Amino acid sequence: MITVLHEQSEIVCANARADGDELWMGAQDLEAATGWSIKPEGLCRGDACLPVPRDRAEDYIKADMLNATAFWRRMQHPITHDAAGELWVLGTSATDRSSALKALEAPDFALPDLAGATRTLSEQRGRKVLLATWASW
Repeated sequence: MITVLHEQSEIVCANARADGDELWMGAQDLEAATGWSIKPEGLCRGDACLPVPRDRAEDYIKADMLNATAFWRRMQHPITHDAAGELWVLGTSATDRSSALKALEAPDFALPDLAGATRTLSEQRGRKVLLATWASW
């Protein structure tokens, strides 16, 4: 079993496998973990599609498995994994992060309140929010 961390999600992928520095995922696992799906025109999310290079198609798709590492790097997103290849982190590109910072809008996240109920930052849009943090170290 391989665990994939992406944005605010943690997905355990039953049909994924690590092959050295490459993460191969089935279509269902890929879509559950990232929102991207495999279509005839390539890897798609909403209206955006990234085509598979015709001269290197075997580097990207083999037997209904997608080389998530190759696509992620092609989109210029960072990707890393632990030494055992059981935990993978699919990052967001510096360009996307920079755009979010220019908009002066904090990315959405979820935290428990004092009563234990999960609250998201997006629930507070349009209101002033004070976020106090503390660490014991």
